[in-house]
Amino acid sequence: MLLWVAEYLQQYASGFNVFQYLTLRAILGVLTALGIAFLVGPYMIARLSHHQIGQSVRDDGPQSHLSKAGTPTMGGALILVAISVSTLLWADLTNRYVWVVLGVTFIFGAVGWVDDYRKVVRRNSKGLPAKWKYFWQSVGGLGAALFLYFTAEEPMATQLLVPFFKNVMIDMGWFYIVLAYFVIVGTSNAVNLTDGLDGLAIMPTVLVAGALGVFAYVTGHVEFAEYLGFPSIAGTGELIIICGSLVGAGLGFLWFNTYPAQVFMGDVGALALGGILGVMAVITRQEIVLFIMGGVFVMETVSVILQVTSYKLTGRRIFRMAPIHHHFELKGWAEPKVIVRFWIITVILVLVGLSTLKIR
Repeated sequence: MLLWVAEYLQQYASGFNVFQYLTLRAILGVLTALGIAFLVGPYMIARLSHHQIGQSVRDDGPQSHLSKAGTPTMGGALILVAISVSTLLWADLTNRYVWVVLGVTFIFGAVGWVDDYRKVVRRNSKGLPAKWKYFWQSVGGLGAALFLYFTAEEPMATQLLVPFFKNVMIDMGWFYIVLAYFVIVGTSNAVNLTDGLDGLAIMPTVLVAGALGVFAYVTGHVEFAEYLGFPSIAGTGELIIICGSLVGAGLGFLWFNTYPAQVFMGDVGALALGGILGVMAVITRQEIVLFIMGGVFVMETVSVILQVTSYKLTGRRIFRMAPIHHHFELKGWAEPKVIVRFWIITVILVLVGLSTLKIR
């Protein structure tokens, strides 16, 4: 929106041309989203507390979590508002990729909001039934996948990029839709599973989003893409604005979510943020790299799958509790230690992912 204003004002002052630079608008997106989070956060927490929209805690989990009962939740709405407002202000709104990501954000956020609302306001412990939650996630994921497939303007926009190998692109045909669907929906649920400790999910999300912003910028820049042996997909560079907005909103939320948390993001935040990471990876053709950088999310998801499978087949549990972050807590690790160590793992994995820019 402000980009249009700047373009109009260029005829009167050439200095407004600076807003054409993606890097500047990405920085402004970070600062705008961060400012919104800082300004709105305290008011939001107060309102959530006033309406007693608090977190319920399982009594069979770590005993240290019992003190978290009643902590305001659904704070992820703050992140989504900050991302959306910042994106609408600084992104090129004629770019179709921007609207795809915002659409996924809205749909997955709405699914999470209904689930949270039923749990904490209606006091329905089951929340939104799993079949309906998965159905609406599938609507969002499949809708985005179909749109991206049928609007692709270059062959490489639907090919699978294999990291660490130069110019290795696999033509997937219709399987692109299947892959995109599972990446978007799978990442959404993976981030949701990770959101179990104060700040555990939001910091890896911020780190991965920042790295995806780099990939988006490179993929959308013809010269950089050619130099690095990457596919050049017109328009993807604009996604760095959304990545920057997510980074700013996430850091602003972490200010209130860090241990001991004043607010939790809830499903409204976790499902939407995972959806954003998934669709960003699909658009920039970095599905495999997302799997690497989001290793913590993968580890959390696999721990749940293994735990459930083992219990159903043998009646025994592999971990003391799943997702795996609870396993380490029950082994005696303090919550901050689990959180920071998972952050460190994410930093390492993100650096490995970024190394694929050059190691090819």
